[in-house]
Amino acid sequence: MSHKPTLKPFLASNTKVAAYKEGAFPEHIFRAYDIRGHAEKELTDAVIARIAGAIGTIAGQMGEHALIVGCDGRKSSPRIKAVLIRAIMATGRDVIDIGMTPTPLLYFATRHLNCRSGIMITGSHNPAEQNGLKIVLDRQTLAAGRIAEIRDQAAAGNFSAGNGRITHENIVPAYLDKVRHDIAIATPLKIVIDASNGATSEIAPQLFQELGCDVIPLNCQVDGRFPGHPPDTSNEENLAMLVQEVVDVEADFGVAFDGDGDRLAVVTPSGKIIRSDVLLMLYAQDFLSRNPGADVVFDVKCSRQLSTLITDLGGRPVLWKTGHAFMKEKMQETGALLGGEFSGHMFFGERWYGFDDGIYAAGRLAEIISTHGDNLDDAIAKFPATSNTPEIIIPVADDYKFELAKRIINNTDFPSGKVTTLDGLRVDFSNGWGLVRASNTGPALTARFEADTLENLKKIQDEFRTQIAQIDPAIELNF
Repeated sequence: MSHKPTLKPFLASNTKVAAYKEGAFPEHIFRAYDIRGHAEKELTDAVIARIAGAIGTIAGQMGEHALIVGCDGRKSSPRIKAVLIRAIMATGRDVIDIGMTPTPLLYFATRHLNCRSGIMITGSHNPAEQNGLKIVLDRQTLAAGRIAEIRDQAAAGNFSAGNGRITHENIVPAYLDKVRHDIAIATPLKIVIDASNGATSEIAPQLFQELGCDVIPLNCQVDGRFPGHPPDTSNEENLAMLVQEVVDVEADFGVAFDGDGDRLAVVTPSGKIIRSDVLLMLYAQDFLSRNPGADVVFDVKCSRQLSTLITDLGGRPVLWKTGHAFMKEKMQETGALLGGEFSGHMFFGERWYGFDDGIYAAGRLAEIISTHGDNLDDAIAKFPATSNTPEIIIPVADDYKFELAKRIINNTDFPSGKVTTLDGLRVDFSNGWGLVRASNTGPALTARFEADTLENLKKIQDEFRTQIAQIDPAIELNF
């Protein structure tokens, strides 16, 4: 592989050329920070081969000789992985296959192995029939323009040619060892772990047992059908089993991971689900005690109480776009060592690598609870209480949502509020705030609201409802 690869039209074995006739290439699967679609209808062998050809070609142009490949436990993942690996090797890139693994271990592998690029095959928190690709090149998780670059290269169809080789690596022991030597748990804890039948099913219970915790496993058998509950931990309905189990066994807390383990949800001993922005307050409080003046990055869905807390603790709050790739970009730009978003992605640059890792985030929580003395209910009770909503999903067609969001930004008027448009429309008032934005992951607008009282919360929702109804009277607003 010392020679410079040549470019030629690429056709993987058994690839159907007809799939690429004009209008047939599913461009909508290329989203803001990953590639995602229906596993059988959209992520066909032909489409995957084309995308892999593009990634391998671009990686080669960057000087990358190899890519790490991992996959989650979905039924479609082995097929997609086999096609992907074959097509990558056909571009002249070597492949390091790390098998079935949570997404954070793919990120970890780019640090631990002598390889800076990789592809994770995962549908993340989405339903079982969905799948996708998260892409890392030169240790940068791709977003926006870089995803579009892959789309354009895939559509063009001119790929480098060569004969890559494949090796296999088990990254789990190295990851476990690294976390074990970082996380210090002072007193034994009882923890319920709900793996959502996803890729963390084996590794998460093992880690916390080795850290000295009493672990009660829930849905900790890998099953790509997700029989326990859907793998979206941001939907509080999917945490009902965890809530009940935490209360029944009198656990110190419970954690749930999404399908690929880069998101974390937390339940207190009393059975309360902690919103992720409140969880980030706990992390920020601990982090800023050692790093006064440091930046903390969070997304537009988060409470402004978080911003106030960071400021009061001597840190600098940095509001940014929703999306794990955007968050990592902003952390690198600012040098921030802590970040989080409302969906449950947590990013630790202090003592860790800065990527989103639900398993490691759970370890940091266990460390805080075991060393600071308060139980989790008491710890979060010290933060100001507000009236707030979860993330509200407003169904909108995929091909209309961005247009509608733009119309809302440009044609609404909130004279008494401070308007922020870096990601949708967020309006901060003296007594609370509201947000409406286009989802980057599904056919929907998403909304969230917070206020100092329930009465003011309803007033803010009413104002948003009135303004949006004037833009599109047909849209069904569920808030």
